[in-house]
Amino acid sequence: MRAGTPLGAARVGRDGALRLGFARRGPATVIAGCRFTLPLQVLAPMALDDPAAVVSILNPTGGLVGGDRLEIDVQAGAGAHAVLTTPSATRVYRAEGEPTIQTVRLSIGPRAVVEWVPDHTIPFAGSALRQAIDVELDETAGLILVDAFAAGRVAAGEAWRFALLESAISIRDPGGWLLHDRFVLRAPTRKDDPAFDGPGFTESCPYFASIAVVGAFDRDRFAADVGSLDASGGATKVGVAVLPRRGALVRCLASSAPALLDAVAGCWRLARAAMLGLPPLALRKG
Repeated sequence: MRAGTPLGAARVGRDGALRLGFARRGPATVIAGCRFTLPLQVLAPMALDDPAAVVSILNPTGGLVGGDRLEIDVQAGAGAHAVLTTPSATRVYRAEGEPTIQTVRLSIGPRAVVEWVPDHTIPFAGSALRQAIDVELDETAGLILVDAFAAGRVAAGEAWRFALLESAISIRDPGGWLLHDRFVLRAPTRKDDPAFDGPGFTESCPYFASIAVVGAFDRDRFAADVGSLDASGGATKVGVAVLPRRGALVRCLASSAPALLDAVAGCWRLARAAMLGLPPLALRKG
C-alpha cells in the first residue's frame, strides 16, 4: 500500500518513505503493516525455510540521485523476527547539487530480532550520500546490522571518486548507548593528495563493511570465531571489537566485491549461529 501526504510534482519519485511493521503470529512472523511511496518499495516476503519474515526492499528506479530523500521506518513487535535485505547493490549517481539522504530507523521490541543485511552501496564518481541508521531496541531484543560499501565503480577506475560518503550507526537500549559509529569521507581533488588512492590507502582494499551484532550471546567466542575468517589469503582483512555491553562490532576490508560478499556472509553466518542458533540464510539472489 502506498502512503504519505501528497507530494509536489517536483518531488514525486524523489521523496521515498517506507513504513514496515512486523508481528508475531503463533510460530511465525508476519507483516502487520506496510506503507510506501516511490522510489521505495517492498517485495512480497520470501518463502524460505526459516522462522524469520524475509523481506526485500527495492528501488525500482535503478538507483539514487542527488536530492533524493529516503526514510525507512521498521518496527518489530514483541517476539517478531524480521530479515531485511535488497535484491542487489544500491547505486548512488552523480550529484549536481544536494546530496542523497537516507534515514533508517529500526525499533525492536521485547524478544524481537531484526537482521538488516542489504547488499553494499556503490557511490559513483561525483555522488554525495548522507546516511543515518538509528536503532532503538529492548534489553531482550537482538540485532544483526550490515553497513557495506564499495569505493565506487572500481572496475571503471572510479574508486574513491565520490564527492561525499557519510554513514552513521546509532544503537541504544533502555540502559543507554551501545554504539555510535560515524565516518565522513570526501574525495581528494589533487592526485598528489595522499588520500587519492583511498583514505589511509585502505591497504588496497576498496570494499569495506561494518557489522554490528547486539543480543544475548558469547561475545568473546564470537570474536574468536570472526578472527578465523581473516585467514583468506589476503583477499579480506577482518577485525572485531567487543562492545562494553551486549554486542560486538566487526570491520571488513576486501580487495573485490566477491571477497566482500564472502566476508559479510561469513560474519552473518557466525552471528546467526551465536545469537539465534540458526543456520545461514540463503537469500536466492539472482
